[in-house]
Amino acid sequence: MQLVKTTSRFKPKTAMILAAGLGKRMRPITSTMPKPLIEVRGRALIDYGLDALARNGVERVVVNVHYMADLMRAHLRKRRDMEIVVSDETDMLLDSGGGIVKALPELGADPFYVLNADTFWIDGYRDNLDLLAELWDPARMDVSLLIAEMRQSTGYDGSGDFVMDPTGRLSRVPERVVSPFIYAGGAILKPELFEAMPVERFSLNRIFDRSIEAERLYGVRLDGVWITVGTPSAIALAEEAFVASAAA
Repeated sequence: MQLVKTTSRFKPKTAMILAAGLGKRMRPITSTMPKPLIEVRGRALIDYGLDALARNGVERVVVNVHYMADLMRAHLRKRRDMEIVVSDETDMLLDSGGGIVKALPELGADPFYVLNADTFWIDGYRDNLDLLAELWDPARMDVSLLIAEMRQSTGYDGSGDFVMDPTGRLSRVPERVVSPFIYAGGAILKPELFEAMPVERFSLNRIFDRSIEAERLYGVRLDGVWITVGTPSAIALAEEAFVASAAA
């Protein structure tokens, strides 16, 4: 599968990092720090995403915070390579979709990147955010997701998220079916998907499913190794992936 490259080279200048989760599966580590600040190879999880955005010319990043928000704010103030806007959800946790609705005024009118704070990747031959932007086609897509295969992932124990057709269009995995395709926690979305929606708690899956119904949800295969850090044991797996990647 390969999507057709677009003729106009669009790269988002804004992004949102979803960082407001409670990190319950990471206890006891998250008893003293928010999950996005857990370190892999001496670097906070959220910084891997911020680094990738900076490499791709993103100028403004919105980060939502809830659990141990003061620690998150203090960490984010250290960044000098981009403007970071904090979207405060300390009063009410809004989940991934609701968090974007609240932050929408800060994200502007153009399509933007969305990253999960607890997943990242080791790029292969291509920078994956650059690849995602290169294959972005607003005429056909409302959402484009970075998609990893199970064989190129660490820390994942599910049965897959999507089925992908030869054009890259995505649909949900049928019941009792295992798919190799996993949402890798990176995406480009159109802001109009969230217009007029109330600021309430809901998952991005609602947006994904609506895009599937409209046949406008697409995926781009990740080049490299995808890493998700969902439990304490996954930290060692993530660090091993770096060692293996360097040796390859």
